[in-house]
Amino acid sequence: MTKWAIGTVCVVGVLSALHYVVPQLIQLEYSAPMKEIIAREDAEPEEVLPEVIADTRPVVRHVPLPEQVKAIYMSSCVAGTPSFRSSLVRLINETELNAVVLDIKDYSGTISFNPGEGPWHAAWMAAECGALDMRAFIEMLHDNNIFVIGRITVFQDLFYTKVRPDLAVKRADGVTVWQDHKGLSFIDVGAREYWGHVVELSRLSYNIGFDELNYDYVRYPSDGNMADTAYTHSATGTKQENLETFFAYLHEAVGQPERYAEFRHENTGRATATPWTSADLFGMTTTNTDDLSIGQVQERAAPYFDFIAPMVYPSHYPGSFLGLGNPNLYPYKIVHYAMSEGVKRMESDTTTVEGFMHARIGTSTPAVYRKPVYTADKFRTWIQDFDYGGDYDAADVRAQIQASYDAGVMSWMIWAPSNRYTREALHGPEGAASTTEPAVVDEYIR
Repeated sequence: MTKWAIGTVCVVGVLSALHYVVPQLIQLEYSAPMKEIIAREDAEPEEVLPEVIADTRPVVRHVPLPEQVKAIYMSSCVAGTPSFRSSLVRLINETELNAVVLDIKDYSGTISFNPGEGPWHAAWMAAECGALDMRAFIEMLHDNNIFVIGRITVFQDLFYTKVRPDLAVKRADGVTVWQDHKGLSFIDVGAREYWGHVVELSRLSYNIGFDELNYDYVRYPSDGNMADTAYTHSATGTKQENLETFFAYLHEAVGQPERYAEFRHENTGRATATPWTSADLFGMTTTNTDDLSIGQVQERAAPYFDFIAPMVYPSHYPGSFLGLGNPNLYPYKIVHYAMSEGVKRMESDTTTVEGFMHARIGTSTPAVYRKPVYTADKFRTWIQDFDYGGDYDAADVRAQIQASYDAGVMSWMIWAPSNRYTREALHGPEGAASTTEPAVVDEYIR
């Protein structure tokens, strides 16, 4: 654009003369750099691509949760015995089984894999059983499309009560560590310092490859001289309240994805890189609304875990249950009734049980509370495959599985302390009929 510089004039004539006879006195042009600046401002802005930062974290590959979990238990000693564990992997591959419950921490308080340096290293060094190649073993299980559930006994802990006797359940003197009839000791549920210790083990376990964490012995102790106990860390609150407080803490802490961010978790089958969780409850929690003196109540545990697994082993019921006499003679009836009652309570939107997640309805007596509603899929049934109290054969084991199905609970886990399972009780990998004759199983149902 051309601009004119005009001197100050006094008359219009001079102005006109200058207009016609005087060339442009001054012509302003933009310098080349200025043109480039304007051109850049007028042009479309270049697309700026975000910087791609490579994710160099170690990868942990998981197996997604099966629609129907069918699992067997594997102890830490078997996990550390290649020939024995291989036989159980073959059993899983050759039958309908698709999952394994593998000990991370058992009754001893020691753990089954090397956690590296840190607060759990001593529990590994003191272990009599375990797998030096646990990460590789889990990878092999995953290669066989086997869902891996890690079992953690929580408050039953013979090792840590020796390391930290101040956190243990005491005898009535308030000083001596209490033991049950088997010589096993417990951490006081109210010992909150221990809660973070459990969460740290959960972190280590998920990062080594476990797909789900199964919490066992989430309760106050039993099976000993209960009159000679002192809970020095549970001075406030009831057993139910203290246990539900722990459940809520565990749920929140274990459910934080950033806790496991050291590794890149792939193929989890869920929106977050966090472990599935389950809790084992005493079998009679499905039929009792009191806490059985151990703090466990079905409605107070359900909100905090993905799955609840009642241990409805027939041998663990009294002869008075359902008026049947010897419960080992009625495996179908025991399991069917126990799980059916539990399902009813899961599906109900009301309960007589007070809880942190419950809201009282009105002022009636006894009190009634509104509660969260769950389906039968919240349950997994623990199945007995051991001879305590009776001689359990293929028909007995299969009868319990059928009882679970008939109660609406489609997932189950089989417990055998020996890790030797009744193969004849299991169907083939595609649901083919087992060698157990249906008529034999039917005898339990009639």
